[in-house]
Amino acid sequence: MPRYALAQRIEPPRKTETNVSTAATQRSDELTLAGLRPGRDDTTKAERLFRKPFSTKYDGANKIWQDACRHQLLSIIPDSTGTILEVRVAQANPDSRANSNAGSPSAEGCVSSTESHSRWTTGHGLVIGDACSRVTALYGQPGSRGPSTKDGQQLELLYYAFDWAGPDVPQVMAVLCTPEKNAKRGRVVEITLAAPSL
Repeated sequence: MPRYALAQRIEPPRKTETNVSTAATQRSDELTLAGLRPGRDDTTKAERLFRKPFSTKYDGANKIWQDACRHQLLSIIPDSTGTILEVRVAQANPDSRANSNAGSPSAEGCVSSTESHSRWTTGHGLVIGDACSRVTALYGQPGSRGPSTKDGQQLELLYYAFDWAGPDVPQVMAVLCTPEKNAKRGRVVEITLAAPSL
């Protein structure tokens, strides 16, 4: 699998009746995810913020960190110079290696941790586990919205293109949510922010 295969899969869903125009509502762009700005920051800053990665993929270029307390993963995809092209925060799969250390000392420290809120937020404060309705409250209606799947789970993709905000901001944000079901609100399970070069 090529190094940038993950970045290339971020595509807007096909146009459906649920697509809405963002011109009719207030909209906001996004610059950062987990304190990192795609297209500007590099892997050195990520390692300074989060220390040594939990694991790496694709010859060590793509770095992955875990938050065992919140069952979340942070991954970055850099270019050949180390500039970050994509930042992704996702809810970890319950069967993944990231959650296999539930009894480890670092996981046991979660109960006593003074940090109650994830630091892996967007610049506007969106975090994994937020209600899907909060996404539109913060950013306006997405450019497109449609069904998606991940690891066999049915999800909803909200796709934002920030080309209207100019070339100096990340150009794509994709948010995956669980669908509303039995009067339960959908929840954010993944946030991806990508630089203009993708």
